[in-house]
Amino acid sequence: MRTAYSVETVRAAERALMARLPEGALMQRAAAGLAAACAQVLGRVYGSRVVLLVGSGDNGGDTLYAGARLARRGAGVTAVLLTPERTHKGGLAALRRAGGRALSERSDVAEELIDRADLVVDGIVGIGGKGGLRPDAARLASLAARSYAAVVAVDLPSGVEADSGEVRGDAVRADLTVTFGTHKPALLVDPAREHAGTVRLVDIGLDLPEEAELEALQHADVAALLPMPTARSDKYRRGVVGIAAGSARYPGAAVLAVAGALRGGAGAVRYVGPAGSAVIARFPETLVSDRGPAKAGQVQAWVVGPGAGDDASSVAQVLEAEVPVLVDADGLRLADRDAVRGRSAPTLMTPHAGEAAALLGVSREEVEGGRLTAVRELAARYGATVLLKGSTTLVADPGGGPVRVNATGTPWLATAGSGDVLSGLSGSLLAAGLPARDAGSVAAYLHGLAGRYAADGGPVGAHDVANAIPQAWRDVRD
Repeated sequence: MRTAYSVETVRAAERALMARLPEGALMQRAAAGLAAACAQVLGRVYGSRVVLLVGSGDNGGDTLYAGARLARRGAGVTAVLLTPERTHKGGLAALRRAGGRALSERSDVAEELIDRADLVVDGIVGIGGKGGLRPDAARLASLAARSYAAVVAVDLPSGVEADSGEVRGDAVRADLTVTFGTHKPALLVDPAREHAGTVRLVDIGLDLPEEAELEALQHADVAALLPMPTARSDKYRRGVVGIAAGSARYPGAAVLAVAGALRGGAGAVRYVGPAGSAVIARFPETLVSDRGPAKAGQVQAWVVGPGAGDDASSVAQVLEAEVPVLVDADGLRLADRDAVRGRSAPTLMTPHAGEAAALLGVSREEVEGGRLTAVRELAARYGATVLLKGSTTLVADPGGGPVRVNATGTPWLATAGSGDVLSGLSGSLLAAGLPARDAGSVAAYLHGLAGRYAADGGPVGAHDVANAIPQAWRDVRD
């Protein structure tokens, strides 16, 4: 499992470690890891042209010491200093001793150096930076982006906010980010994640608390959570999931939600709604009822809302059930907030950014720009676990704790009906007994993998994603 920690936690761990180490040893560890990563990007260090964009503070010091290591290996290294009067003195002296040179960002040759560079290292701002880049730094970042050079960010792309993942102005776009000690939330959460490129973690020996700010599941974590049948299993022990979805206008939403549930390991699926004939035609194994959720029969979890139109009655009946409930799509619009908060059984809400904005009473742009803030606020406001869909899916519990983040998907998943499949898959895992946070994060992980397999680099439909879920499941288990 990958974890990410806040700036405050990282700095506390750094202070504790520096108190036990000789002066400057921690910076040298970081610089050594950074230099090794830069050398790997360059391939051949000797004779290469490296430009360091250097701000003030320790981030600039890491950059200068790494540049000195590259210079000693024969690279031509030039540091462009944004604040010469506050440049890290020890790092600058080390660079000059190694044969590197330094000049002000106002120098006439800075633009030419960046244009001719093989590698540009972004050491402008550290993890404590707030807001976008200042104009002089933004100009250099723009020059680097337009050049043929590879761009390596030090700890975090300058201009992004470490704790929130927000980008409030101009920011560096890196090909590689070399981060020290632990991931920072911005490296896992969009929109900042889009600026980081590939992320390489350098272990510098930090002693971090057990509970992180963010968690990102990996194959082994998901495999350990997947419900697997045993010799004693029958369809009821494996979990029965109820699907209250679809309408005369949107029968396909019901079909796709059922598809996700059937491929998510459910022992049986009960469907309630006006799209019964369409569901049976596609999936004859479905148990169909037209008597409403309250009289549909026993289930271990409900999914309500996909394509439901204005069927507020079904939403209200499902929310009264004493089993885990997933609320999606139209269900989010129709659900009474007090009814959600008053539930004793777990609730999982699965909005996309537009739906989250409507629930919070803010603009979609505000949600997309501050996804961590939005998912935490929704979970707290509704007393429910919230899965915020997007290029990075976030899952937050109402009681706080680490937010789960998932990035296994592909842009091809942005297709009609994909969310309905995710709802059915998540509901199936709820019915199997997974807690809401686990059900949502495991479903997002499998759904993202299934999207990759189904698309294989080309367009994909939601039904293709559903069909690929067993392949994703097997891949994780194997």
